[in-house]
Amino acid sequence: MSQDLWRGVLPGGADTAGARPGVEPRPAGTPKSVGIVWGLLILNTLGSAGAKTIIPLPRSLIQLVTMGALLAAFTLALALNLRLRIRASAFVLLLTLLLVPSVISSLQLESGYGALFRCSRLALFAATLWLLSRWWDGSETFVRHHIRMYFAVLGSVAAGAVVSPGAAMPETYGGRLVGALWPLTPPQIGQYAAVIIGLTVLLVLGRRTDKVSAAVVIVPSLILLALTHTRTATLGLLIGLVLAIGSLVLTSAAARRFFTWAVLITVVAAVGFAPALRAWFLRGQSQEYLTSLTGRAKVWDALLAAPRTTSEKLFGMGLGDKSFGGLPIDNSWLAVYQEQGWIGITLVAAIIVVLAGVALLRPPSLARACAIFLISYCAIASYTEAGLGDASPYLLHLAVAASLLAAPAAATPPATPEAPKRRVPRWAREWR
Repeated sequence: MSQDLWRGVLPGGADTAGARPGVEPRPAGTPKSVGIVWGLLILNTLGSAGAKTIIPLPRSLIQLVTMGALLAAFTLALALNLRLRIRASAFVLLLTLLLVPSVISSLQLESGYGALFRCSRLALFAATLWLLSRWWDGSETFVRHHIRMYFAVLGSVAAGAVVSPGAAMPETYGGRLVGALWPLTPPQIGQYAAVIIGLTVLLVLGRRTDKVSAAVVIVPSLILLALTHTRTATLGLLIGLVLAIGSLVLTSAAARRFFTWAVLITVVAAVGFAPALRAWFLRGQSQEYLTSLTGRAKVWDALLAAPRTTSEKLFGMGLGDKSFGGLPIDNSWLAVYQEQGWIGITLVAAIIVVLAGVALLRPPSLARACAIFLISYCAIASYTEAGLGDASPYLLHLAVAASLLAAPAAATPPATPEAPKRRVPRWAREWR
């Protein structure tokens, strides 16, 4: 597999081009340990609830592993950045401010002591991102970390399907693909597959990797995405790629060719395989059940109709498990309203708007296209998936977008050796 796709820096080594005056000098390259920190953050956000695994794993053990991963990520990030050098980031600042309504509502203990624990987790998560912001320089470094780590997660899913197909596609999930080695749900697997497919396609268009290496990532990920029957991830992938590639059409011939062929293939597939695509999209559900968003609308209506005090409307009821009445909320905005109130919704909306605004103001580039893909994917998925208000993969996607939109830091100029002092003869010193 090509080293360009998997190594932590871009081809040619660290970028040493100059940048805006007054910006903190960039360290000489990104340490490889930063990729380990990112992998630990991804492990923390995998969750502990899902399908039954081949080897039963106690939920307490899974939670111990995920929380231990977060503590290890923060400790390693702190060790790499002992001088606490950080870069200004509106994304991480707004995420930090989100702690305010979270703590205020969680202190009321309406969601139990677990709410305070989740606040601590969110604080540690944000602190780790602050420490990593030192290496956010507008390059694709964190894109590569993202692809590499989530591809490893999908590798475990594929291994579980090979070892035990029955456990990987149980009847309880309608035959959809789940994690048989680690408890992952179909929407999680679909999300990871869609994100790395989109990013890898953009890297190919930007000539940051070769087609063979990209195919090694894209083809198996597409198969896993199809086996999950995840509509949200599929729509997010397609719409996100359209927006991202559209931002490159005016400046990239490769993007124009890809866009043209993609449209032709889509039209042919829609005409020739319409019945099969419709059956895949419906997943054996009735049209009425699909219209109600597989029952989500009933939970949403009940949540909005529930009586609330003014304090609960403003600050929410504390960080919980993203459920209402024992049923999952499956909507980021309503989950934030339930747990962090209108203030939380305002801050989360500000995160999306600020990142999207910065992306639109940037000149066309591969980094901008990748950021647009990640932002649009998270915005689309937020309608049927929760996660924008707490430590989650969606916040990691947005963190990658923030790293891509960061202004390049100035390279530290090499130290110039001082010229050797000229030795003055003794008679000259005496004459002076």
